[in-house]
Amino acid sequence: MMSRVSSSTALAEAVSCYAAVLLGLMLMLSCCEPGEGGEVNMNVAATWPCDEIYVVREGETLHTISEKCGDPYIVEENPHIHDPDDVFPGLVIKITPFNNIRI
Repeated sequence: MMSRVSSSTALAEAVSCYAAVLLGLMLMLSCCEPGEGGEVNMNVAATWPCDEIYVVREGETLHTISEKCGDPYIVEENPHIHDPDDVFPGLVIKITPFNNIRI
C-alpha cells in the first residue's frame, strides 16, 4: 500500500529543490567574473589585490602573504603579531599594499 504525501510536504520538497538549484547556480556564477574583452576569468582571486583585512589561510606564511599582497611591512602594521613565525589559519591581519602607501 502506498502512503500519500501531504501537499505541504510536497510543496516543501519542491521549494527545497529549487533553493538548492538556485544556490548551486549562484556559487557557479560567483567564481566566474567576466575579464577583459568579455572572456570569463576563472582565476579571479589571483588578479584582485588583497583586502585591507586579511584572514590567514592554511599553509600561508607572512612572507607568502607579503609577496601575494604587496605589503612588506605586515609585522610593523600588526602589533598583535609578536612572533612572525607563529602565524596560523584564521589569524586576522591588516594589509596595506606597498603601491597604495602615500609618502
